[in-house]
Amino acid sequence: MNLGIPVREQTALLVIDVQERLMPVIYEQEKIFANVNKLLRGAEILSLETIITEQYPKGLGNTCKEVEIGENKTLIEKVCFSCMLSEPVTEQLKLTNKKSLIICGVESHICVLKTTLDALKQGYEVHVVADAVSSRTAENKQIALDRMRQAGAFITSVEMILFMLLDKAGTDEFKAISKLIK
Repeated sequence: MNLGIPVREQTALLVIDVQERLMPVIYEQEKIFANVNKLLRGAEILSLETIITEQYPKGLGNTCKEVEIGENKTLIEKVCFSCMLSEPVTEQLKLTNKKSLIICGVESHICVLKTTLDALKQGYEVHVVADAVSSRTAENKQIALDRMRQAGAFITSVEMILFMLLDKAGTDEFKAISKLIK
């Protein structure tokens, strides 16, 4: 039985399409910015591979300035809704031998959903961060989370997933993650 406990060395963070022309109409956009940034900082603290995608940036703009991308992050442009149909994304995951994906971004019922379903189909363990994904409506977000759960994705929160990647208290990483969450 797969309990959905991610192994840090085999886990990547995938930030999907938090872009300039999408975010103004996204439900709870400020919460999404804050939680995506916590995940990005947490991934940095925990040395997780991080991939950030942009859906058709010519039309939807680039990743929002509110997103703290940081250094050494892979930013990939795509036109397919599913990140798993983007060769640069799948090649990066294969290259780094990742088996688990932590997924956040927008829109829950389109790119996040299709990426999750395709990743599950390809054998990845998928953790969808419920408080770091959204859609234009709360209803579409909820339906998408339910659909991803039905398909076998683990629905989690920012705090849950970051602490699942830690083994014990008292370490420098624990202190940094704890500070990030407060």
